[in-house]
Amino acid sequence: MIKIVEPVFSEEEKEAVVEIIESHQITRGRWTERFNGKFADYVGVKHSFTVCSGTVALFIALKALGVDRGKKVIVPAMSFMATIDAVYLACGEPVVVDVDEYYTLDLNQLEDAVKRYSPSVVIPVHLYGGMADVEGLKFLSDKYGFYVLEDAAQSHGASLKGKKSGSWGHIGAFSFYASKNVPMGEGGALTTNDDNLAEEIKKWIDFGDHPAFNVRITEFQAAIGSIQLKHLEERNERRREIAKTYTQAFKDKFITPLERENSKHVYHIYTLRHKDRDRIIEKLRESGVDARVYYPYLLHELRGAESMPTPNADRFKREVFSIPVHPYLSEAQVRFIIDKLLEYLPE
Repeated sequence: MIKIVEPVFSEEEKEAVVEIIESHQITRGRWTERFNGKFADYVGVKHSFTVCSGTVALFIALKALGVDRGKKVIVPAMSFMATIDAVYLACGEPVVVDVDEYYTLDLNQLEDAVKRYSPSVVIPVHLYGGMADVEGLKFLSDKYGFYVLEDAAQSHGASLKGKKSGSWGHIGAFSFYASKNVPMGEGGALTTNDDNLAEEIKKWIDFGDHPAFNVRITEFQAAIGSIQLKHLEERNERRREIAKTYTQAFKDKFITPLERENSKHVYHIYTLRHKDRDRIIEKLRESGVDARVYYPYLLHELRGAESMPTPNADRFKREVFSIPVHPYLSEAQVRFIIDKLLEYLPE
C-alpha cells in the first residue's frame, strides 16, 4: 500500500533520543527550549509555546482570548473536529460558516455572520496546507473588533505575501501529530506576537496562578520536532513538486486544488474533487493506493452546532478525496498513482 501518510526518521533523530535517555533529562530540557525558539523564528513571531496536542493548543488559545460561556466563536464548516471541539471545551458557543473555493472561510458570508452574532473570536483554518484569506480577515477583525485565532495544524510553512501561517492572527495554533508536515507523534504549539497574550498562554501550560493542566511535551518530542523542522522547507518543496505533477495530470479530469494569489500552499494533503468519488477511492485502495476523505462530515452536522447556510461545503463534502503527497514518494509511485486514477475514471 502506498500510504497517504509516511513519516520518516533518520539516524539524527535516533541519536538525539539516545542522548536524551543517557542525559536523564527527559522533560523541561534544552531540546524543548531549543524547539520553542527555533519554531518562533521559523514562523516569524516573538513567542512559541509547545503543548501536548493541537486540540489543547486551540483550547488554551481560546481561554487566553477570554472565551467562556456565552462567547460566540466562528469556525468554518470544513475542518477536523478538533476545531469545533476546542470551542465547546472552552465553554464557547460555536457558529459555523461556509467555505470558499479554497476550502477556507468564506469571507463574504463571514461578514454577515459577524454582524449577526458578534463573535469574540474567529478561527480561520488553513485547510489541507493552503492559506485562508487572513489578510481580508484581519481587515474585518480591525473593523468589528474580534480576535483571529489561526488553526494552522495543517499548514507548517504555508505563507501569504511572505508571512507564514501562525503569524497573521492574534494567536496561531499548530499540531505536530504523526501525519503533519512537522511530525512529533503527538504535540502542538501556540504562536503569538502579543506579550500580554503570551503571559495568558503560559498560565495554562503549567500549574500556575489559576487551575490549569500539565500539557507539556517531552524532550523526545522536542528533539524529533527540532530535527524535522530543519528539513521542513525542502520537504515542503517536494510536496509542491508532486502536487504540481498531479495538477498537470488531473486538471482536465478532476477539480484540482487552488492556490491563493501571493500564497504558498504546502500540501499537507492533496485533495481532488469528483462526483464519482466513492467508486474511485474503492478502486484506488484495491490497487494499493491509500485514498481517504478529509472530511466525511461538516462541523455543524457533527456536533449539532448553529450554522449559516453552507451550500459550498455541502457539495464539497460529497466530492472531496485525498491521495498521497508526502515527500517520500518516489517518481515511480507518483506515476503509478496518476495512472491508476486516470484508469479508474468513468467513461
